[in-house]
Amino acid sequence: MDRKYSLAYLTIPGTDPVSQIHIAKDAGYDFVSLRTIPMHLPGEPEFVLEKDAKLLSDIKAALKETGMKVHDIELVRFRPELNVSELEPAFEKAAEIGATDVLSSVWTRDKAIYNEKVAETAALAAKYGLKVNVEFLPWAGIRSLQEDITLVDNMRALGHDNVFVMLDTLHAGRAGVTKEEVKRTTGDYFGFIHLCDGPAGPDGDPVLADIHDDLMLYTAREARFYAGEGAMDVKGLIDALPGHDISIELPNLKKMQELGAAGHAKMCLDTAKKCLG
Repeated sequence: MDRKYSLAYLTIPGTDPVSQIHIAKDAGYDFVSLRTIPMHLPGEPEFVLEKDAKLLSDIKAALKETGMKVHDIELVRFRPELNVSELEPAFEKAAEIGATDVLSSVWTRDKAIYNEKVAETAALAAKYGLKVNVEFLPWAGIRSLQEDITLVDNMRALGHDNVFVMLDTLHAGRAGVTKEEVKRTTGDYFGFIHLCDGPAGPDGDPVLADIHDDLMLYTAREARFYAGEGAMDVKGLIDALPGHDISIELPNLKKMQELGAAGHAKMCLDTAKKCLG
């Protein structure tokens, strides 16, 4: 089965959505994954569609011109202070440009809080035909595949069938998730996949002893590896989830400087396809 690939925002961070669409088209991607819910990071441009009518119009024109589609928008961060109702304008515009999914992550260990916030968000997203994909990261609020699965079970018990696990091959490797563990989990728990690779720790193990290890954060934020060039079982994890869409999220500032945004985006896709055969 042919995989469908999306170009995630963090692969070429700072790139405006219109340029991202054209870069993705030229490199051979099927979709783009846009950051339209800003994280308010220092120096990072913000692309808020509900506040920028021209940008929204330009995105629609670029999608029509290229034939590209929007896969997902990001990033919903489930924190105690999140006011879920404030997400509605972003969800409305996401549906307007054809997105089907929302990327999210949890940033509290309080299970009662994050279950409540995810349930509210799932109900809101359902109004716009959107699926909510919750990513687990070893240093975040949901840190393992099993915690993520439990969250999805809780949401389905409440009638929210649009919540899914989002597996990132780097974070899964850091959390010690194996392809066998993924295969034992029915595929309907999972939404789309983030693909990238990364280095092992000093002892040769992809799992790092300290969740605050500088190598973990540095790699995740600005030095991920092309698929097949690191220590993660990228092919094994991906093969365990046949048919799921892949969004390549591979920030690497050095490669961006060497190859440019377009060159790096193309290298990400070429190496992914080579790795996966």
